[in-house]
Amino acid sequence: MVPLSWYLSLSALLFVIGLCGVLLRRNILIILMSLELMLNAVILNFVAFSFYLQDLRGQIMAIFIIAITAAEVAVALAIVIALTRNRATLRVDDINSMKG
Repeated sequence: MVPLSWYLSLSALLFVIGLCGVLLRRNILIILMSLELMLNAVILNFVAFSFYLQDLRGQIMAIFIIAITAAEVAVALAIVIALTRNRATLRVDDINSMKG
């Protein structure tokens, strides 16, 4: 059986990698992937604690987070496609307003 600290360490590493991607990158697709990585780190925490505490609430919460993440990806990709068509760029620095 793998200790809980290994799961928490892996989750912290995934979260830090995602946070660095959000803070250091300027491409909107990289930022979206980094946000997904951060959410996956949170899901890993929920599932690990759920397993070690023998409680299903963490796993149920993980399913809800996955569903919300799928909806977020659909909306975010629609915004990215609209920005690409209107501005012809994916760099966050070049997008200064959301005026249509």
